[in-house]
Amino acid sequence: MSNDQIHPDLRINSYGSYLRRRFGCRVSKINVDGGFTCPNRDGARGVGGCIYCDNSSFSPGGTVAEIPIETQMSEGMAYHLTRLKSEKFIVYFQKFTNTYAPVEKLRDLYSRALAHPDVLGISVGTRPDAISDEAIQLLAGLARNHYVCVELGLQSMDDAILKQINRGHTLSEYLNTVNRIAGRGIDICTHLIYGFPGETHAGFLKTADLIASLPVNSLKIHQLHAVKGTRLADLYHDGSFVPLTHARYVAAVCDFLELTPPTVTIQRLYGSAPLAIRVAPNWDLKNNQMWYSVVNELKRRGTWQGCRLAGAADNVSNL
Repeated sequence: MSNDQIHPDLRINSYGSYLRRRFGCRVSKINVDGGFTCPNRDGARGVGGCIYCDNSSFSPGGTVAEIPIETQMSEGMAYHLTRLKSEKFIVYFQKFTNTYAPVEKLRDLYSRALAHPDVLGISVGTRPDAISDEAIQLLAGLARNHYVCVELGLQSMDDAILKQINRGHTLSEYLNTVNRIAGRGIDICTHLIYGFPGETHAGFLKTADLIASLPVNSLKIHQLHAVKGTRLADLYHDGSFVPLTHARYVAAVCDFLELTPPTVTIQRLYGSAPLAIRVAPNWDLKNNQMWYSVVNELKRRGTWQGCRLAGAADNVSNL
């Protein structure tokens, strides 16, 4: 393990620290809505979407497709300039499936985002079953001169769980897409959720072993939570979905991080939803409290990201 990767206070390789090391300044991601839909909603792979999905639960209110992305970018930059004094930006195409369109539309949107002088790159949220070879070729071309990250929603490596949550793709499709993207100058981020009905702690930790075997650059992890208007909310109300406690979630995430290679950057450790639509769990913690509940548990344990991997203790001196 390299202490240059693991932040001594956070005990993880945080994405923010990684961006600062790579670009030499404070970099923020700003969300935009490119007006995409999803193959799990329009009938191409399914209908109704994932049982937990409501994009309003994780998207800023100012990002709507009717507003030009240049305006969305300007507002997002202004917010982060004021709040964090950020100097450069990555434009995050977040809502729905942001490679699910003709390559001409993708080229137009991505190029417009990259045209801003303060934008270093783009991050594109998508599904492993909805990114064509043409889209990958486009992104690889952009990556020659810009930072490009593809964020693949896996959520679970268990095909039975993927079917149960109406995800619409399989683990093999995710693995195939990772292999198609790898080695082309594109960063790969994987999204994971913990707490699905029937999911075990051991099953969740198997995913850490999977990630360690793949060319994945970063991770987003969050707890399963139900918001109004979703099938998961119905399952909560009828008792079929019992949310994790905060303590169980933090313990599982720390176990996961201890098995995660320190080269993998951590973009997210929890999820939140606006109070107006939140159903469960309701831990009544602010975002920074959620983040530090994981960090503080690692400190209490005296552990850090990757510490349970072979040879991890050899190069550690100041944690």
